[in-house]
Amino acid sequence: MNSTASQAAPVIDVAVGVIIGPDGRVLMAERPAGKPSAGYWEFPGGKLEPGESAAEALARELHEELGVEIETARPWITRLHAYSYATVRLHIHRVTQWHGEPHGREGQHLSWVDPQAPSVSPLLPANHSIMQALALPAVYAITHAAEYGVSAFMQRLRTALANGIRLIQVRERGLPSETLAAFASEVTELAHACGARVLVNNDEQLCGIAGADGIHLPAMSLMQRSSRPEGLCGASCHTREELLHAAALGVDFVVLSPVLPTRSHPGEPTLGWDAFAALCRELPMPVYALGGMHVGMLDTAIAHNAHGVALLSGIW
Repeated sequence: MNSTASQAAPVIDVAVGVIIGPDGRVLMAERPAGKPSAGYWEFPGGKLEPGESAAEALARELHEELGVEIETARPWITRLHAYSYATVRLHIHRVTQWHGEPHGREGQHLSWVDPQAPSVSPLLPANHSIMQALALPAVYAITHAAEYGVSAFMQRLRTALANGIRLIQVRERGLPSETLAAFASEVTELAHACGARVLVNNDEQLCGIAGADGIHLPAMSLMQRSSRPEGLCGASCHTREELLHAAALGVDFVVLSPVLPTRSHPGEPTLGWDAFAALCRELPMPVYALGGMHVGMLDTAIAHNAHGVALLSGIW
């Protein structure tokens, strides 16, 4: 988690609610006068009381602060952050359904904010990385040119980008190096023209050639590293050990698989949704579900602690 957190300081557990409106904007509140960091903007929430779960604390705090009653809140990420006055463990939930119109019951100002371009400042320091994680799209698409051929795949990519895909991994183990460089460069050019970001699988040189946004680490490479690559960084994980190592490196997100059976690996063991949800608990980075996924499973994935779904054949 956050490397600035002091191991000696007592940790205060805090429930945090990312209230997401129908248009994708999130609700933020300005800390009122008289509180530490007055004037800074944050996601609403507050301390857990003795014997209280994070979900219970969140429901109480959002009622007290905003006058709303939660209908649907999903655990998302858990982060440790050290301020000068306290070290806090933030149990962050995404709230997508609620009763009531949010209003500042403690006199605080509220604002609906686009995670891609926050319009309020200054943010409390812990909220910068939360905002960056929120800016990750719900669908992570993995290239599959080997299935369709490069030319046919590029047409499918154009269609996917037109339909809103905004995060892509170039992973083509069957293409020769000279073809792969041209392919990755074309994918990146098309993606950037649509405001999408591209990661290259485990090849920092290719990332530079293509002008991509970062690297996606396979599990074996992840476990061999003591630091993360520069730029946007994702990683593939299959076990809790791998997830914790990814967290220690500070990667931006991970993909956890295989959740369900796939055509490419028939008969192999899978996690299932319950084990997937258990493995995702109390991690500092968003987790995508991979394996047997399609876009229609997005709500199911989110209900099991996922940030979203990663798709290979299910998107093209």
